[in-house]
Amino acid sequence: MTFAKKSLGQNFLIDENIINKISSLIKIEDQNILEVGPGTGNLTNALLKKKPKKFYVIEKDDNLANLLKKEFKDKIIVINDDILKVNENNLSNEKLIVFGNLPYNISTEILCKWIINLNDKKIWFRNFILMFQKEVADRILSKCNSSHYGRLSIIANWKLDIKKIIDIKPNSFSPKPKINSSLLFFSPKKNFLKIKNPKNLEKITRIFFSQRRKMIKKPFSQVFSNNIKIAKKLKIDLSLRPQNLTYNTYYELANEYEKLRS
Repeated sequence: MTFAKKSLGQNFLIDENIINKISSLIKIEDQNILEVGPGTGNLTNALLKKKPKKFYVIEKDDNLANLLKKEFKDKIIVINDDILKVNENNLSNEKLIVFGNLPYNISTEILCKWIINLNDKKIWFRNFILMFQKEVADRILSKCNSSHYGRLSIIANWKLDIKKIIDIKPNSFSPKPKINSSLLFFSPKKNFLKIKNPKNLEKITRIFFSQRRKMIKKPFSQVFSNNIKIAKKLKIDLSLRPQNLTYNTYYELANEYEKLRS
C-alpha cells in the first residue's frame, strides 16, 4: 500500500468522475503530454487511454517513481526529480500539454517559475491543466479591487489566459485535504506587454503589496525615487491602495522601472 507523504504535500486524486472530466478537457491523441506529480498513476492511466504521442511524468518521490515505472513500463517516461529543479524548456522538442495535481505546499512556486522562465520566442507548452487549493485558485483568478488580488494574480495573468473548470471537494482525494480544490485551465496569451527582466515585475509587486492596506505613495517613491512624472504618465493616483491598480498598470510600472535602469 502506498501512503501519501505530508512533507511532499501529497493528496492522491481518486474520484473517477473528476479523473474522466480532466482527461476529456482537451484533445490528447497524438499530443505530447507532461504530468506533474502523478502520484499513484490514477490520472496517468486515464490519460494513456487517450493515446498520447509521448508521455512524460515528473515525480519527486522515489517510491512512487519506481511504482510508476513498474506499472506503466515503456508507456511513460518517468523523470524522478524535483519539478522546481527541472528545466521545462529542455523536456521536449514539441509543445506539451501539462497536467498536474500540484503539491499544495509548492504550487504557487511552480506556476511562478514557469511564467518567469518562459521563453517568449519558444513557448514550451500548449496548455496547463492544473489543480490548486481553492484559496490559491481564487488568488490566481482575482481582479483588482478584490480582497484576493495580489502578486500572484498579477504575475499569473501577465502571459496566460486563465479560466476555472470546476471546484473539487476533499472526498475526491486520499488522504482528504481539509480544504476544497479548484481545477484551472491556462492558455498562453498571444499579446502581452513585454518586460525584459520578469524579476522586475516580481520586485515591484513585492514592494507594493508589502503594505497592501496603505496608500501606494510610499512604495512608489521607494521604487521611482518620487518621480511624479511616471505617476502622471500612467495616470496613477498615489492615494490608491495596491489592490486598486490593474494588472496592466503593474506591467507598465515594470516597464518604466526598466527604462530608468537602462
